[in-house]
Amino acid sequence: MYTGIIDHCGVIQRLIQGDKSIHLWISCNFLDVIEGESIAVNGFCVTALQPEKNLFQCDISPETFCLTNAQYLTEGSIVNLERSLQLQDRLGGHFVMGHVDKVYQLSEKVPQGEFTLMNFSKVSTGSDSAFLVKKGSVSVNGISLTINEVSPNGFQVMVIPHTLKRTNLHLLTVGDKVNIEFDLLVRITVNYLQQSRLGSA
Repeated sequence: MYTGIIDHCGVIQRLIQGDKSIHLWISCNFLDVIEGESIAVNGFCVTALQPEKNLFQCDISPETFCLTNAQYLTEGSIVNLERSLQLQDRLGGHFVMGHVDKVYQLSEKVPQGEFTLMNFSKVSTGSDSAFLVKKGSVSVNGISLTINEVSPNGFQVMVIPHTLKRTNLHLLTVGDKVNIEFDLLVRITVNYLQQSRLGSA
């Protein structure tokens, strides 16, 4: 489990493409990565392999490859990194599981003084409005953000300068794909209500 507070950005140093899978070498600022620990890369959970100082490897499974923006990664790609939550840590963002729900795309990026307004729109069919709540939380590429507005086709956030500088959001251009994870508490509530309706039908 994570909080959506990105530690820093890493760089894809090497990439071996498989059949809808990838093996990655990621350079980072972490000095003490443990073999087998979980790290969120752009919001999806991976297992660290053969860690060295400032470097670890990981495998991207076919499931993750198909459901996330991992399929768009290349050598040199900048990725958001967060280590898993420890019990004594502060929960600075919200509960992020590292299990991506959808891939959205950046549809608008507008500077507003030091801040940046970003609109994200879905690229798949079906309604996600039940999982997006105004002033609720959403994970974008692993970053915990507050939803400003919800539209039939997506949602809007306002990004503060600190978050823009510390994450790969500043590199995004219109059309770029991002990983979206809906708020866990919202998903649980929606699922409960849906099951309750089915049970009473």
